[in-house]
Amino acid sequence: MPVHFSSRESHPECNSRLSAIANALDKMKLSSKYRGGDVLEITNWRPASFDEITSVHTTTYVNGLEKAMEKASQEGIVFIDGSGPTYATSTTFQESYVAAGAGITLIDSIVSFGYPLRQADFQSKAKADIPVGFALVRPPGHHAIPKGPMGFCVFGNVAIAARHAQRVHGLKQVFIIDFDVYHGNGTNDAFYEDPDIFFLSTHQDGSYPGTGKIEEVGSGDGEGATLNLPLPGGSGDFTMRTVFDEVILPSAQRFKPDIILVSAGFDAHVLDPLAGLQFTTSTYYMLASSIQQLARDLCGGRCVFFLEGGYNLQSLSYSVADTFLAFLGEPSISSNFDDPAILYEEPLVRVREAIQRVKHMHSL
Repeated sequence: MPVHFSSRESHPECNSRLSAIANALDKMKLSSKYRGGDVLEITNWRPASFDEITSVHTTTYVNGLEKAMEKASQEGIVFIDGSGPTYATSTTFQESYVAAGAGITLIDSIVSFGYPLRQADFQSKAKADIPVGFALVRPPGHHAIPKGPMGFCVFGNVAIAARHAQRVHGLKQVFIIDFDVYHGNGTNDAFYEDPDIFFLSTHQDGSYPGTGKIEEVGSGDGEGATLNLPLPGGSGDFTMRTVFDEVILPSAQRFKPDIILVSAGFDAHVLDPLAGLQFTTSTYYMLASSIQQLARDLCGGRCVFFLEGGYNLQSLSYSVADTFLAFLGEPSISSNFDDPAILYEEPLVRVREAIQRVKHMHSL
């Protein structure tokens, strides 16, 4: 018997997340309305095709989900997976196709050195000025496994985009960074035996869904192309700066990617209600700036971020806004939002142990 919510808005993964981000970008004059020369918005996303979705997910799952929409239409809102839980409404199937298609559209745009709209704006720009893409979409995707939905996620948006980059644009080497507070088990599973897609996840140790151990490094031809770094509860800004310098940077330099994709979850923020790390807005500014530079250094600037988690609407929206500022090369506004007084000492001894273990395992 399906379980019902009183409203989709009672679930932490709801449309209010995107509304809060849009409002914050407008308030800070970071939307295309105010920054049309620098922030270009694509409004004509195309939905992903069935073949694009099934490049990652099984046909049985996709066909079954479509059939479930009739029940959702009759009953309003139903569970399609109990581990999150993940819900569906009558529009979930189409929304999920659009969310996956948004990432594909951005891949196409970045590869062609611009966007489908206002292409002329980019004709005079140098390669170093390739814009970073950010797919502000929902539902999120990194928990969705090949055979089904999981953890608020329906289709693996990043995974589908990675396959598209390979098959359509010949970008064989894809480097995926996932800094959501939870392990991106769906992306992990999709590419666990693939040597051409490097998946690197930082996440809170012991958190949902219980996967992502340091020992999980890929298998078969893909052995070594999966790097999982579970971080102890309380890890924060200093931890992630160290992780970037000592783990993410050397991993990417050795892998030599053709494009970098990012599962950008903002639920590791200290104010987020669903987890126990203590990232700040400035942590996300640092990650955005550092990853953008990494893409410029290694793959011609080709980089696309995808929204994953983040359930405190204020910290989510401010962190995304600061991410935009990082992309634009403008100063962070994190000091207007972050409150150092609420932070506590990071467990640096345990952090160092985890970093040393993963460096040893991957010969970094």
